[in-house]
Amino acid sequence: MENAPSAPERDAPVVVAPFATDARYRLVHLRGFGWEPLEREEFEVRVRQIFPEIDFGDPEQVHWSDRPGEWPRWHPGEA
Repeated sequence: MENAPSAPERDAPVVVAPFATDARYRLVHLRGFGWEPLEREEFEVRVRQIFPEIDFGDPEQVHWSDRPGEWPRWHPGEA
């Protein structure tokens, strides 16, 4: 993926890249699949497709680079 961060420093199955206010997505690294831009509504669904038993509350399994659980504001109609 273009402009994706380098491989995550953490070995967690899921790593969420730093928060960016200029996009409606957060980049998410899914171990074995690479980086994907995901919206809040897509995040849990996509992660569960790959890691059905993941514990979203365990930082060893889901590592947030910053602002855990936060997503950029986006309103329908915005690019």
